[in-house]
Amino acid sequence: MSLKQTYNEALLVNELMQGNKKAFRKLFDTYSNDLYKFSLSMVCSKVYAEEIVQDVFLKVWIKRASLNPEMSFKSYLFTITRNQNIKFLKKAANNRKLREEIFYKSQKFASSTELYIRESELELLKQEALDKLSPKRRIIFEMSRNEGKSYEDIANELGISANTVRNQMSKALETLRLFLIENKDIGLVLLLFYRRWL
Repeated sequence: MSLKQTYNEALLVNELMQGNKKAFRKLFDTYSNDLYKFSLSMVCSKVYAEEIVQDVFLKVWIKRASLNPEMSFKSYLFTITRNQNIKFLKKAANNRKLREEIFYKSQKFASSTELYIRESELELLKQEALDKLSPKRRIIFEMSRNEGKSYEDIANELGISANTVRNQMSKALETLRLFLIENKDIGLVLLLFYRRWL
């Protein structure tokens, strides 16, 4: 997000906090489609994805006075949306009819071609994200994630302390998450998270 976009977003959030409906509408128009796609990738139902987006913006309107204009509004929205999706999927897991509906739709949703494309996108995304790391952090990260080595093993191999490895991994993960959330398809980001890459 550019500096200008960040500034404009902060202005809109400030207006929203004062109850400005036009600012609310502008923010809705800006982010609702991305949130819908994110929800659809998780719940595999257009109807439920739309409902979740509506619920998210309802929560934003109700809690508008407590918003923090200095924080990323986009990240805030995606956090609420993720939580709503997880809440919905937990409900679906305990409701036989809903569970069967979601499972059936998810099977139709993921054709083999889509899965192949998704895997290719995932590999490109991983490489692009790794390019953001310094050489030292990248080596530590890849030893941990690709080779499955413990922090102690990495420390011994590289001649550094386990605490240094832990700190470098923490910073690497923070860099990767921020890059991916700000710049990429959130569905792919979640896939990387669930595969324990992030």
